[in-house]
Amino acid sequence: MNHVVTVQDAITAVACWDWLEPTDAELDAIERELPLIDEQVAELDAQIICMDRPLSELDARRLRRASNRVLDARRKLTNQAPAALSEVGA
Repeated sequence: MNHVVTVQDAITAVACWDWLEPTDAELDAIERELPLIDEQVAELDAQIICMDRPLSELDARRLRRASNRVLDARRKLTNQAPAALSEVGA
């Protein structure tokens, strides 16, 4: 005899796994890193724009500025890290 299991039972079983959700600490870390993530996305957009044509002076400047903004965001995040860890008590 074949047993029929509804899809709802399988979904309900998976929905009970609380460890699949990010913790508050992980969400806070993502929020702290969000400026860097945004700049990395902007840099990737600039690279995509330049893919299908020869690199002009304007494109080179766009890429350089995007890269500098990523480096600046990474520097700010790195400088914030000790302060953020001291607030947590690490």
